[in-house]
Amino acid sequence: MPALPSDERLPLYQRLRDALARHISENRWKAGEAIPTEAVLAADYDLSIGTVRKAIDMLVSERILERQQGRGTFIRRAQFQDSLFRFFRFQTAEGERRIPQSQVLAVDVLPAPAEAAKALQLPDGEPVIHLSRLRLIDGQPVLAEDIWLPKGPFEAILGKDLNQEGPLLYPLYEEFCGQVIASADETLTAEPADERSAGLLGIAAHSPVVLIERLARGYAGQPLEWRRSRGHAQHFRYSVEIR
Repeated sequence: MPALPSDERLPLYQRLRDALARHISENRWKAGEAIPTEAVLAADYDLSIGTVRKAIDMLVSERILERQQGRGTFIRRAQFQDSLFRFFRFQTAEGERRIPQSQVLAVDVLPAPAEAAKALQLPDGEPVIHLSRLRLIDGQPVLAEDIWLPKGPFEAILGKDLNQEGPLLYPLYEEFCGQVIASADETLTAEPADERSAGLLGIAAHSPVVLIERLARGYAGQPLEWRRSRGHAQHFRYSVEIR
């Protein structure tokens, strides 16, 4: 029988929730896969169905799991690409959405700058992987990105040609490194483009750009990626429905 976390001050459903979250973070079940049924989990852990259901309810409310009617309960795979379309207007004249292509300009191992170390909860100067990347539509740059990763969990990507692997990084993190991005916090600000960003985007220095900072986490809540994406303000849009 699998063991529950040993802190007996916690109720059983919380201890089961923590055990399941640990298994998910360790890739016992892959993103998009179904977990065992409530009956199977109840038998495995010698718990009541009600206790198991309460633990699963917590993980569903945390958006780690999702229930699919008639099919079961699955590891939720977040759709991070949607954030581009929340904030930036990347589409054809007919209104069709366009997913920008990816061009990785450089992959380096560097001592963590203070801001990256703080975001990733690493000591200052800890080795990190830095990716400099452009996102392009029809060959024209629309986003310039700086991406920081802790070196240990992501070392496997150092030997890969990321420009041959498609426009999305998160599937590559999962395939090559076994690291699944489960959630992210995003902050949006505006600033004048510095010379480097302006050069990458092909705009004048000090032009207005929108900056999206994203801190992405694994299923256990651990920081896995910190990125800064800058796009010219001409592509920016914000809309909200207020009722």
